[in-house]
Amino acid sequence: MQGFSSEEDLEEFLSRPNPQDVSATLRNPGDFILLGAGGKMGPTLALRLKRAIDVAGSTQRVFAVSRFSDQRSRAILEAVGISILSAELLNSEQLSGLPDAANVIYLAGRKFGSTDNAALTWAMNVLLPARVVERFRSSRIAALSSGNIYPLMPVDSRGADELTPPGPVGEYAQSILGRERMFEYGASSLGTKVINLRLNYALEPRYGILTDIGLKVWHNEPVDLTMPAVNFIWQGDANSYVLQSLALASSPASVLNIAGPDIVSVREIANRFAERFKRPVQFTGVEAKTALLNNGSKAHDLFGPPQIHWHQSLDWTANWIASGRRNLNKPTHFEAWDGKF
Repeated sequence: MQGFSSEEDLEEFLSRPNPQDVSATLRNPGDFILLGAGGKMGPTLALRLKRAIDVAGSTQRVFAVSRFSDQRSRAILEAVGISILSAELLNSEQLSGLPDAANVIYLAGRKFGSTDNAALTWAMNVLLPARVVERFRSSRIAALSSGNIYPLMPVDSRGADELTPPGPVGEYAQSILGRERMFEYGASSLGTKVINLRLNYALEPRYGILTDIGLKVWHNEPVDLTMPAVNFIWQGDANSYVLQSLALASSPASVLNIAGPDIVSVREIANRFAERFKRPVQFTGVEAKTALLNNGSKAHDLFGPPQIHWHQSLDWTANWIASGRRNLNKPTHFEAWDGKF
């Protein structure tokens, strides 16, 4: 496949379930509710789940909860039979009024603007999870976390694995660790089955690390090398891992990293984009010897390796950028060394 001809084409591919996704719906009986479903991953994750349920011939329902500022995403989800629930999750009455569901996928959170409004960041990332685990105490919960809770790791290592002690840098990462601790507390005190999923980083052509670097090269802007290496995963593969991980939710809570198998040099990524765009690349910053790196090998052993290699992701992203198609204008700020977003 050379690339995607439209957003609809891209979204169909991102939400196309594989046999493991179909099996995952059958292993987790009951309805599904996605909290924070209007973000970058939520719409295609909800679509993938609904398509898997349909293939399985199941009657399980899917509820997607968000403020849904993107009306296009809302319309797409409604069109396939997903129940849309508009809610402000920090509103206790609206949270308590949500329907019960045996399976909860927690996607809500706040990253960008964290430095400017730290109180809201902590409310979204710590207070809300405490309320959610109380509200859905009888459910299985797969909670999206982040590899940002880990310390910076040597570039020549395989990255932080699930046994690496947390070492969050900055208030955003600290609040993400707080999110995990609230879900852990609920799992131990209430018996709720929980798995915290430490993601680094999901991407597709409209957003992500490759899009960030590719746009810099396309616009002849310097690429910052301070964060010298990264790892990431195609969003469709990340979505599949999230669905399959629900069966691993436990009390006490379990933890799983979600990341691609390769640690990739930022310099190499930029040079590959320069080759495809046939234009020079500029660099700034000095490459450090450590980086934010997440070892996803446990998930690969459990669920199989990602289906999309990073070279393919880069080619698709390059084609998308060169075609002038829309991006989500949501940079990852992966290069932020101080944890300030």
